[in-house]
Amino acid sequence: QVQLVESGGGLVQPGGSLTLSCAASGLDFSIALMAWYRQTPGNQREMVAVMTGGGITDYADFVEDRFTISRDNAKNMVYLQMNSLKPEDTAVYYCKGEMYVNHYWGQGTRVTVSS
Repeated sequence: QVQLVESGGGLVQPGGSLTLSCAASGLDFSIALMAWYRQTPGNQREMVAVMTGGGITDYADFVEDRFTISRDNAKNMVYLQMNSLKPEDTAVYYCKGEMYVNHYWGQGTRVTVSS
């Protein structure tokens, strides 16, 4: 049974930083494609950052070099370091794991950027 558990969300002021963590279990993490998505009310979930098992990364245009995705295959963890946060980054952030044709989601962690 695959489980993805996010943590690290919270309230941060504009310009601040947060690091989200995702603990994965039940999948062959080293070969899984791991990603962070986010969703705001009334909108579709959108990709923020993705990282292959081999370390290739891709980011949404809105990231603008402010976020960094990383992973620790020994610990089955994936991270999203977010810097220079803006109010429009406010959303629920989800961890996603992909293996072959299967997609798995965490429960989400809320990030609020507000003064």
